[in-house]
Amino acid sequence: MFANRLIGVFLFFHPEDSVKKRLTFGFLPWVAAAAICSGSGFARSQDAVIEAPAAGSVLVGGAAEVAAPVAESAIVEGESAAIASDGVSAGASTKTVQRREWVTEMRDVNVTEYAKEQRERSYTVTKRVPRTEQRTRSYTVNVPETRTKSVDYTVMTSVPETRTREYTVRVPYTEQIEKNYTVMVPVKEEKTRNWTVKVPYTECVEQAYTVMVPVKEEKTASYTVKVPYTEQRTASYTVNVPYTEQIEQSYQVRVPYTEQMTGYRTVTKRVPVKGTKSVTVRGGHWETDVKEISANGKYDADGNPCCPKTVCCRKWVPTCETREIETTSWKCESEQVPYTYCVKKCRMEDRTRMVSVNKSRCETRTRNYCVTLSRCETRTRNYCVTKMVPESRTRTVKIQKCREEVRTGTYCVTKMVPETRTRTECVRKSRCETRTASYTVNKCVPETRSKEVCYTVMVPQQRTANYCVTLYDNVCETKTQSYTVCVPKCVTKQVPVKVCRTVNVEVPVDACSGCTSDASGDACGCTGSAGGKSCGKARKGLCRKGC
Repeated sequence: MFANRLIGVFLFFHPEDSVKKRLTFGFLPWVAAAAICSGSGFARSQDAVIEAPAAGSVLVGGAAEVAAPVAESAIVEGESAAIASDGVSAGASTKTVQRREWVTEMRDVNVTEYAKEQRERSYTVTKRVPRTEQRTRSYTVNVPETRTKSVDYTVMTSVPETRTREYTVRVPYTEQIEKNYTVMVPVKEEKTRNWTVKVPYTECVEQAYTVMVPVKEEKTASYTVKVPYTEQRTASYTVNVPYTEQIEQSYQVRVPYTEQMTGYRTVTKRVPVKGTKSVTVRGGHWETDVKEISANGKYDADGNPCCPKTVCCRKWVPTCETREIETTSWKCESEQVPYTYCVKKCRMEDRTRMVSVNKSRCETRTRNYCVTLSRCETRTRNYCVTKMVPESRTRTVKIQKCREEVRTGTYCVTKMVPETRTRTECVRKSRCETRTASYTVNKCVPETRSKEVCYTVMVPQQRTANYCVTLYDNVCETKTQSYTVCVPKCVTKQVPVKVCRTVNVEVPVDACSGCTSDASGDACGCTGSAGGKSCGKARKGLCRKGC
């Protein structure tokens, strides 16, 4: 009875999942064994309703199906002793037994479902609208202006000047001198010497050598070969099958258009202006001067000094003249000229187009493929092995040898003997002489002059011009967009639940032969005395009469 109550209380009504797991996998087998061995105690307990395990229990599924037959078997084995005290008489042929049955009941369960709902929302779109604005700008123009100024400049004028200088001249002359010198004279001498020579000769010698002779030997070997074979198999695979879906899409297009506008541009022209200016012109003429040039220490072939020479020199005499000449200068004039030009602008337009969207769906397909496998086979083959066997042989070999011989030879030696000799040489010498020479030097004397120079100066002028600017204004526009939202709703549904209940059943009973009713009140007479002790079968668990 205690074991059956542990099954009913701890197994099905305990609220904690962790306790259910420990009871299921650790304590449940021992409790079930105790319930089977206990017998009839569970039938006499109070009526209890055993419900099916909850959805979060560990016994949901296979464990609950295992626990239910265990509890039912415990009930069935004890049903022979579960006779109600008020419903059985001494001579009745039936008895009332309480039996457990699983009943399916419908219960209400709260379930959350999601329903799709269409909603709308507003959003703001900003557009850029072009507009033209006329502005004025000022700019600076450099206008050329011709001016005149006086410039002083320096001219170097050459002036001739005669000067005298003394100089030293080395006059060469020749003198003969006797000089001694040494000459090396060759003398030949004959000598004798001895030397040793190695004379080669050939000698025959017998030599023993070893030769490796090849010998063939046949052997047998076994080897393993992998023989391939083909096996056909079937496999399933998933394929993404593409398909195209047409979707409507809205977009904006910038449509160009041309607008004609008028502007002004500055045109600069060059106008000739005639004038007069004074110019200094350099002129001059040639003059011939007669000069006497000295010999400057030169001598003729006889050694006498040379006579001075008379030379005619041309000299340029410069002159300056001032003249009036006509000049033409160019003056720049600016003029505003109107012109027409085209400006390309764009306006925004909303358009709609159909766009193809590539999508794919998954499909499961089957294919057959061949697999190449191999199995091992043992085979035998014959092969030849070549071994090298050593063999001794004899041969005659010629050996080159040398013997030493002493030889004698005569040779000549040349020696150099010094010898003193005398010769006459001409030596060139020179003596110093001081002489005087005249020369002309041109000096450059600076001279200051002035002239009129024309130059151009760029004078800045401020001017104004009109131009057009395209500006873009941001215009906000509100649009509406529809979207789908999943809204949760609480719905009550009926779910079938299995419940274990106790049912009274009438069962026929066989008459007990030799049963006596003594003071203990046992019906089958299996007790042996007034003390109410059970028979030996009851103690061993073999009596089915309710002992």
